[in-house]
Amino acid sequence: MIKIGLAGKPNGGKSTFFKSSTLANVEIASYPFTTIDANHGIAFARSVCPCVEMDEKCGNCKNGFRFVPVEMIDVAGLVPDAHLGKGLGNEFLDNLRQADVIIDVVDASGSTDEGGNTVEIGSYDPLKEVDFIERELSMWFYGIIKRDWGRTSRKIQSDGMKVLAEKLAGLGVSEQAIKRSIDDTELPEKTSSWKEDDLRLFSETVIKRSKPIIIAANKMDIAPEENLSRLERLDEKGYKVILTSAAGELALRMAEKNDFIRYIPGDEDFEIVDDKRINKKQLDALEYIKNMMKEKGGTGVQNVINTAVFDLLKMIVVYPVENEKKCTDKDGNVLPDAFLLKKGSKAKDLAYQVHSDIGDGFLFAIDARKKMRLGEDYELKENEIIKIVSSR
Repeated sequence: MIKIGLAGKPNGGKSTFFKSSTLANVEIASYPFTTIDANHGIAFARSVCPCVEMDEKCGNCKNGFRFVPVEMIDVAGLVPDAHLGKGLGNEFLDNLRQADVIIDVVDASGSTDEGGNTVEIGSYDPLKEVDFIERELSMWFYGIIKRDWGRTSRKIQSDGMKVLAEKLAGLGVSEQAIKRSIDDTELPEKTSSWKEDDLRLFSETVIKRSKPIIIAANKMDIAPEENLSRLERLDEKGYKVILTSAAGELALRMAEKNDFIRYIPGDEDFEIVDDKRINKKQLDALEYIKNMMKEKGGTGVQNVINTAVFDLLKMIVVYPVENEKKCTDKDGNVLPDAFLLKKGSKAKDLAYQVHSDIGDGFLFAIDARKKMRLGEDYELKENEIIKIVSSR
């Protein structure tokens, strides 16, 4: 399962983002280091379900949207010099080893300083937060790469980049990512000639390739417009930036859970079911959120997750079935499973995702829509419904 890591300084809204995405029970408070141990929960990527084209609906989607599970990890807050062990840095960085993509939850309102302490709204520059978190992640990689570098670089000369790939395997860095990072930076192929600055540049580049980062500019409802504009302009420097209100999303998710409203995560609006069950304070809060969503186009939380999964990680959703005529499993359930696979994955990759035995015995696949037979090297496309035929 894809793993999404939540990074950010203490008290920036990270745990609120986590709870609004997973509805897991976590402690949320307006003081630093509320999160000490990593929280794990299940969030969901939203995709249009193929059953909208079918007479019989699948029963696994909401209003035609399928929500595919991903793991989310909320780790301890990051402070400057975390890579040196400050704050809860070592624990934070170790937990991020597992992440495939990182959501950097930034306090766009500037109402907390770099240590997570409450300050006047707009008095702390959120761009500093973006810079120091990226620097800490880069320095974390640098520290690992630099360790025993003389011996490693000599071994690379004789055995190739697989040596460095093995060293960084625990961080989720592939040999391909290493080679592309060297190409991007135009560093000398002879790694033994790399200086300190070369190692730092390589570390900065390889982490972006192996753990892409998206910025959730949080607390957008109270953030000064100047802050939001400056954060959005980071797009010009290659950052993905999405404005969010994790607190607004959490309020909607809890209201929907209690049947106060109809709301599907990712929608730009919601409907109050029965205002007689809601007190004035709750009604005023929902009205505030509704106006914010109208102005901003939603709370942004689901958009961040979708962008991380589909744009940064380049995943697609594929639906394996046993009966290609009815698009069901053996029990007659319509489109019971939805799998996330890397764009470019083949039919045989899907077979292995279903079960290793099915992959080992792969014979061919069938496109359920076109009733067309497909070979093992057929490249899967978004929202395809596929039957796998296997000897096992």
